[in-house]
Amino acid sequence: MRVSKTTIRAVNALTARWAGAACGGTVFSAPGVWPLLALLADGAEGAARAELADAVGLPTDQSAAAARELLAALAAMRGVDAALGLWTKRTVELREAWAAGLPAEAHGVLTGDLAVDRAALDAWAAKRTGGLIESMPLALTDATELVLASALALRTEWLRPFTEVPMESAYWRDRVPLGLRRETALLDRIGVADTPDGHVTELKVLGDAAIDVHLLLGEERMTPAQVLGAGVGILDRRHPVVPGDRLPYGDPGPGLRVERTRSTRPRPPTLDVTTVAYDLTARHDLLRLHRLFGLTTARDSTHGHFSGVSPFPLAIDSAEQATTARFGALGFRAAAVTGLGATAGGLPDLRYLTTTVTARFDRPFAFLALHRHSRLVLAAGWVTEPQPFPDDRG
Repeated sequence: MRVSKTTIRAVNALTARWAGAACGGTVFSAPGVWPLLALLADGAEGAARAELADAVGLPTDQSAAAARELLAALAAMRGVDAALGLWTKRTVELREAWAAGLPAEAHGVLTGDLAVDRAALDAWAAKRTGGLIESMPLALTDATELVLASALALRTEWLRPFTEVPMESAYWRDRVPLGLRRETALLDRIGVADTPDGHVTELKVLGDAAIDVHLLLGEERMTPAQVLGAGVGILDRRHPVVPGDRLPYGDPGPGLRVERTRSTRPRPPTLDVTTVAYDLTARHDLLRLHRLFGLTTARDSTHGHFSGVSPFPLAIDSAEQATTARFGALGFRAAAVTGLGATAGGLPDLRYLTTTVTARFDRPFAFLALHRHSRLVLAAGWVTEPQPFPDDRG
């Protein structure tokens, strides 16, 4: 199932806005929270409805259909698992029109026994993410009447694996990161974008399930928010990108060197890439960024805000996301659960010339994991702590 460009733009716009709050090593997933906000917007009223509509980026009369479209499209993507879950106490009666738009198997019951309910929610999160996230990131209390949650897991194997090597880095000089290196003749896998905040080097790492990861290295003065925002802008074709086969000799972008090198035999141009393996986990309190997610008024517990969901008065008192992302030599894994966390022998005959593009991601950088065909960003993050090389005893 295809997802409309309007919905993709709205979800990617939330990714860009969320990136504006990024600091330190992190990973987050806008598609994990966006359909929940869209479904809530459909059933909200008053100021809460207007705020949620702004956060979703669509009129409220379109939001529920767009949420269903996105969830169905995610579930149909190779390498992606997506699920929606709804749990209510027996005292909460749902509006038929609102509930009819949810998968029938999505609705469960909160028993009121916190231990039993917690175990059920944790089991759902673990099952829906293949064990990548083991628990539901939600503060469940005796007062909880309704839980609306999503789970998203993605996996892809690289079309061309990396080789694990120790990396030397001036930035991470106190350790030896686990470096990942590979060569290819496809120079268009790398490019340099000219953005309002500075130049950004983009490396496309293609996976076998049409799930790719784009690594983004900005100028040293650029913030995580600026680099991540630039990445979304590149996907939206708002920033011009010069591909690797058209880059000038010298240092045309962050972490890049383009030069003519001599070879013992005719060779095609080569892209030599070195980056680092990483394993990130993060937990996000969405209410701390309530304005970003349109939940400011919805937090007011003095009265209900979702009469289109249930005649029972409801207010949002907890909203969290747990996320994880692993980038290694063979592939990439990520998940989010959101609940409203050779030395030469002799002297060579160097008679041939070739072009070599060398790229090194040897300081903090951003990444976007996306569906190749739709350009929907599934997860995004900022890498500050690479995995250590196994022989690093420091």
